[in-house]
Amino acid sequence: MTFRSAPLVVLILVVVSFSTQAEITKVQFEQISRLCQPSDSDEGWRGIEWEIDLWAARERAAREGKPVFLWEMDGHPLGCT
Repeated sequence: MTFRSAPLVVLILVVVSFSTQAEITKVQFEQISRLCQPSDSDEGWRGIEWEIDLWAARERAAREGKPVFLWEMDGHPLGCT
């Protein structure tokens, strides 16, 4: 298990331990909420300058000598089909 996956494991354990109770306390909610928030150093995909126009992305990739990463989905964006 990597250090990055440790918060996820903690979150799962917290949720499982709370699942037997009818409701959670305010302190428990705040703990879970903190675990779900991304850290400042964990910007990941949000730090990339994404293009939403495929043609503009193609032109930019050609100009910068980089490949195009295409994320494409079919169907409803929320998975409701």
